Amino acid sequence: MADTIEPLILIETALLTSPVALKLEDLSRLFDGRLDDEALTNELGRLADFWRGRGLRLTQTQSGWRFQSTPEAAAALSKLTEEKPARYSRAVLETLAIIAYRQPATRGDIEEIRGVTVNPNVIRQLEERGWIEVIGHRESPGRPALFATTSLFLDDLGLKSLADLPPLAGSEPEGEEFELFTNEFKDTVSSDAPEGGRNLKLTSKSRTDSQK
Repeated sequence: MADTIEPLILIETALLTSPVALKLEDLSRLFDGRLDDEALTNELGRLADFWRGRGLRLTQTQSGWRFQSTPEAAAALSKLTEEKPARYSRAVLETLAIIAYRQPATRGDIEEIRGVTVNPNVIRQLEERGWIEVIGHRESPGRPALFATTSLFLDDLGLKSLADLPPLAGSEPEGEEFELFTNEFKDTVSSDAPEGGRNLKLTSKSRTDSQK
């Protein structure tokens, strides 16, 4: 039956109906191995071009290929549900950003950069969301836990790897104020800050965590 369907259409259908991202090896099974990785990648490129400028876009994440709504479409679609998207405080977003860019990072690393004590609830919230995890312990007094981001973190942001994170405007977190997130990043993990999560910046200056 698959022989009678154009590969592009079959791949599109599989991606639109799959509840999870699909890897090349998954898509290859649609054609009993008749299409190699290069051919599949070419078809995926054609498919991405076809959907460009629409409400959905084809993205490659760490877990594979999948369709995601664009930030603009997602904002409008949120009006169709009564459930409000999770919103995160500036403390949560800054902690996540530090871990993402400096991983593996300990609570001490985070506190040194932010200038305030890390509230345990901030770490717990990120762990419960599935965005960070403990990957080991630093060989130093107290053997503090080392935190790193997860595959789910990359998938939720539509990223293939950590190399796809938005580049920092500054070379070191201890330096001057710098932009951490692109608009897409911030829309995904929208902040409770007055700016609605836009233009989030981090500094090494001291501040209170009253927004937790």
